[in-house]
Amino acid sequence: MSGVVGVRNSNAGRVTLKTRSPNNLWTLPVVTFVGFVICWQLASLLFRIPRYVVPSPWDIVTSAVSNGHDILQAAWFTFLEFFSGYILSIIIGISVAMVMAQSRLIEAILYPYAVFIQTVPIVCIAPMIIVWFGTGEVSIAVISFICSVFPVIANSTTGLVSTDPNLLDLMRLYGVSRWTSLVKLKLPYAFPYIATGAKIASGAAVIGTIIGQYQAGVAGGEGGLGYLIATAASQLQMDYLFVAAVVSCLMGLFIFYGVTGLTNVLLRDWHAVTHVDT
Repeated sequence: MSGVVGVRNSNAGRVTLKTRSPNNLWTLPVVTFVGFVICWQLASLLFRIPRYVVPSPWDIVTSAVSNGHDILQAAWFTFLEFFSGYILSIIIGISVAMVMAQSRLIEAILYPYAVFIQTVPIVCIAPMIIVWFGTGEVSIAVISFICSVFPVIANSTTGLVSTDPNLLDLMRLYGVSRWTSLVKLKLPYAFPYIATGAKIASGAAVIGTIIGQYQAGVAGGEGGLGYLIATAASQLQMDYLFVAAVVSCLMGLFIFYGVTGLTNVLLRDWHAVTHVDT
């Protein structure tokens, strides 16, 4: 994280400020990763670890190259199914939060059910979802939605009920309707909270999508990364399993930082925020 660090001047006895370059922050993690990979490869060669137990980095790279088409196809279908569940969680999550923000009684009635959705293990309800909606994209989108909707509801509700009371009183003084007050005041005021919920939900939606594909996906490339993970694990293709896992992680990072960048751009119209380079 870039910032300003204090450096003591031995001659003047004062603390001066020195800017720390963001590029330096990437050097140590990259060097550490490269060193870890080298040690991993050497350990695989020296101890002759079977590839079906722990594959070497070279085995993983070779598997990624030889199965590149299948991996890319599976990643694309995973992204499409993630997008369906994620957008559904944003729309329904904000809508539920808007309803709960209208009254503390309504919030007290609905909020426990939102918590219940979050706390129930998805592996327990996934079989029921498959029975109700069948195997394929619909069930996967529903599972992704269930995994990601709670952060949107929780953060959006917090933002909507945290609106400045003085501004709300001013709206009432001028006879503004509840709907206009919601759209013109509460939603813009709550947007930073909604953006935070959307960022958290993006990672949860990726996890939910892969779990859904693992349990309710179809065979082949259209089954997505979850199907590839299940197939590779059942056949002890550990190098292929590592590739699918790495691609899943990279997709999660890509989506998270994409949503973060989008929300940072949108937040400029609401609040003066200080952006921190990472």
